[in-house]
Amino acid sequence: MNRRQIINAAQTSNKAEAFEAADDFPANPNLHRTIGDVIAARYDRREVLTGLLGTSATAALFGAPALAAPRPANAAVSGSQSRYVFDELAWGIDETHHVAAGYDTDILLRWGDPITADAPEFDVMNQSAEAQLQQFGYNNDYVGFLPLNAEGTRGLLCVNHEYTNEEVMFPGLGRQDKAEFAGMTRELAEIEMAAHGGSVVEITRGTDGKWMVVQDGAMNRRISPLNTVMAIGGPAAGHPRMQTGADPTGREVIGTLNNCAGGMTPWGTWLMAEENFHGYFWTDQLDAEGEPDLSAQPEAAQMARYNVPAMWYAWGRYHDRFDITKDPNEVNRFGWVVEVDPLDPLSTPVKHTALGRFAHEGAETTVSPDGRLVIYMGDDSRFEYLYKYVSEGVVSQDRAANSRLLSDGTLYAARFDPDGSLRWLPLVHGYGPLTAENGFASQADVLINARLAADALGATPMDRPEDVSPRGDGTAYVMLTNNSKRKPGQTDAANPRPESDFGHIIEIMEDGGDHAATRGRWSILVQCGNPEIAAVGAQWNPETSENGWFGSPDNCAIDAEGRLWVATDQGRKWDKTGKSDGLYGLETEGSLRGHSKLFFRCPVGAELCGPYFTPDTETLFLAVQHPGTDGTRSLKGFERESTFEDPATRWPDFDPAMPPRPSVVVVTKKGGGRIAT
Repeated sequence: MNRRQIINAAQTSNKAEAFEAADDFPANPNLHRTIGDVIAARYDRREVLTGLLGTSATAALFGAPALAAPRPANAAVSGSQSRYVFDELAWGIDETHHVAAGYDTDILLRWGDPITADAPEFDVMNQSAEAQLQQFGYNNDYVGFLPLNAEGTRGLLCVNHEYTNEEVMFPGLGRQDKAEFAGMTRELAEIEMAAHGGSVVEITRGTDGKWMVVQDGAMNRRISPLNTVMAIGGPAAGHPRMQTGADPTGREVIGTLNNCAGGMTPWGTWLMAEENFHGYFWTDQLDAEGEPDLSAQPEAAQMARYNVPAMWYAWGRYHDRFDITKDPNEVNRFGWVVEVDPLDPLSTPVKHTALGRFAHEGAETTVSPDGRLVIYMGDDSRFEYLYKYVSEGVVSQDRAANSRLLSDGTLYAARFDPDGSLRWLPLVHGYGPLTAENGFASQADVLINARLAADALGATPMDRPEDVSPRGDGTAYVMLTNNSKRKPGQTDAANPRPESDFGHIIEIMEDGGDHAATRGRWSILVQCGNPEIAAVGAQWNPETSENGWFGSPDNCAIDAEGRLWVATDQGRKWDKTGKSDGLYGLETEGSLRGHSKLFFRCPVGAELCGPYFTPDTETLFLAVQHPGTDGTRSLKGFERESTFEDPATRWPDFDPAMPPRPSVVVVTKKGGGRIAT
């Protein structure tokens, strides 16, 4: 069978699971020195996996966590007091969400909710692209909040809409990528397009402490790949490889795709990261094995390195720009970071090519001691790289000048060495092998083919690097979700486990506490999974209870107290933990380093995204994505694939006429006050 047949034959119940199965075919051929090799060189692999490291070695590798079974769920934390002050939630999985005692949860925004003054009410049985362009989009991922008053009681919520699940979105349709898109039409495809992208929504907090949408907010807007015009900025703007028949200048593109995690800049703009853009590109040209035939493509090698075309959607049937045979350069115009000014609904978003082209997960910002902008980014695929961008100029009070910082700076890829040192390798034309002789004729080529440039420099292939949260003291936390395809011979110091279904978290400590530094140190904060099973090789602080350990860290945030919060995305493999995805408070310092507590958990089949705190830490925004989809065959009592008519849950409405709806949840403390204090 060819790759597409293997994916379709896999036990996947929906498009999200198919995406994950597609990632089982790594595009990176540069696996001679992966992060697993580095960890193996630093510590004996067998000792790590079987839990036999001595106390000193364990402390050196993981900080304070010891090799011990978790506490019983009702046991009290001994020794140091946790900085996360709440009664831990019990683990489990069912049809609804749960939060720690003493907290309220409110549904703020659901797929289809009207967000503009003229928007029609949501009618799930009579959807249209025109209506969807005025309604909250599908699969809410990143959430950012921009205060509009000094009190922080009014602000703009900026939300990414990553992708769509047609099997629970449209009545009577079913999953299309497994049926050669037999039921797909132009109308349905354009509804999907309208549901992608992002939403800017004004919200306000009432005197009762509850947040509500301001539907006639002057700054409310939808951004989509259907109709939003965007500028292309930075070194690759105008390059011949960015030019198309519709845009011979190479400086303007319609829309943004697969917007996963993101970030907010210090001057209040919103960064939308384009992740798995390759899935939206199409071709009718197939080889004898049914695989896309790239033989006539002049950039066949570059397309293969980015897994283009993956053909997850049928948009290329109706829009030529998504068909690589008809418009081969269009794919080069996706895979970037997009800057949006939420304060100006008429502003043109900008794709900043200086930040490189890859499957961006996150674009979290910080400022170096000398005032330069620093952005950390993961390339969320197996065996891909961790990146950061450092501006040449410094952040000022001039918003227009600040945005130019995103076009004039240096992009770096990370190399993790076995001795615990970290090097940031500059993706700069002329540096080392990045020359015309090696296929990089200009800085534009380096950035358009950032993966190939990082290959050439010898960056360390990672276990799906996702969100990265920097802290002001020069530390940053890297979420490595999992990598079940890493073989025993491919392990290294920073990715220590083969066939890891559970992932781990790396702590970076930049030299001099400066996020702009080109060198630093690294250590593993936790190795995820069940610590009671020696073969899993999990590492947690011994005070962590059976509720507190988790698998597949994905999104993260650092609150105003400097505390790390971790959201999980196990996909269909949640059955390996028996736990739904959720939000955890994870200690990073002191004797409780590596101690985790469960605060919130999702309904079955959902992934938790966000999280984002208001500046006063009194409100937490969480995005619950694709409820009722992932792994529903494993839900006892349901044990089948979800459909529009027969979903595993109808969260959050629990209306028999409504399918599950991705939604943003607001968490506040009963009676008011800061969260987890």
